[in-house]
Amino acid sequence: MPETSAPPEDPVTAGSPSAPPGEPPAPKAAARAASAHDPRLAAERVLPLRHPWRWVLTAVVVVLVAQFVHGLVSNPFYQWSRFSYWFFRPVVLDGLLITLEVAALSAVFGLIGGVILALGRLSPNPVLRSVSWVYIWLLRSVPLIVVLLFLYNFSALYQTLSLGVPFGPAFFEFDESRLATDMTVAVVGLSLNEAAYAAEVVRSGVLSVDQGQHEAASALGLPRGYQFRRIVFPQALRVIVPSYVNQLIGLVKGTSLVFYVSLLDLFGTVQSLGSTYSGDIVPLLLVATLWYVILTSVISVIQFYVERHYSRGALRTVPPTPLQKLRAGVRAARSRIAIGSSI
Repeated sequence: MPETSAPPEDPVTAGSPSAPPGEPPAPKAAARAASAHDPRLAAERVLPLRHPWRWVLTAVVVVLVAQFVHGLVSNPFYQWSRFSYWFFRPVVLDGLLITLEVAALSAVFGLIGGVILALGRLSPNPVLRSVSWVYIWLLRSVPLIVVLLFLYNFSALYQTLSLGVPFGPAFFEFDESRLATDMTVAVVGLSLNEAAYAAEVVRSGVLSVDQGQHEAASALGLPRGYQFRRIVFPQALRVIVPSYVNQLIGLVKGTSLVFYVSLLDLFGTVQSLGSTYSGDIVPLLLVATLWYVILTSVISVIQFYVERHYSRGALRTVPPTPLQKLRAGVRAARSRIAIGSSI
């Protein structure tokens, strides 16, 4: 029988691993084979899409940022030597401590009040639901400075506070002028205002939980309090945390209003020092600005890790931390260097 010669081997695909029977060839090998048989395809080359305006916009942004930084550094009006003098002064740090204390207490009491108001709005009881709605509507409508000034002058309306039978005898009486210190007025005012906003944040988080979770918990015969603490609230925290952290940032900045109720927090201290040392107004304002930036940045870092913690179970992979991103970038750079040296 005559011998059948094998077909000539394609020089393009020679040396490349052959695909298993029944499977298409590798994309690169198939493209090279197609270009070898069709000279028109071999002459064409895929060019990347150009984005010239993106580079122009990047250059404009870089120039503007450079000019802004140069103006901050070179403008003598900012008086950076006076800024460094005031930044760690004990009087400024005392005001910063008061700001932290007021913000921390108001955040805790505001969140507790917000949870109570949110449960009241979600309650089937019409009285609790109506009272909660009216409170939230009223406190969100009145500016915070008005609330603080009203509480500061509260003793003019009520000299004493009593606890007893309604429209009857009083069992306990309190001297409002002794209780209403500057710190108490600031914390109570901020807490009342914060509770109204926190209530809507908590309510939106509870409503975001799937209704099937509530029905399954009720079918198991679990008490309503246990359902909320162990099933509903942990899932609602994924929605509550980002929104409430924004509220905390606003609360930290809102503490600057307690200066109007005679409490010298960070902003109040800076205002007082600025009126005494009129030539240092700008450096003192920069001191307050940087301290507020530091406080809000710390809260943002805490927000990232809390969100990362509660995203477990909802995401396939939790977002990497900045340290993990740095390590991944170092490993990628080392691998590129190793590949370049081997070539």
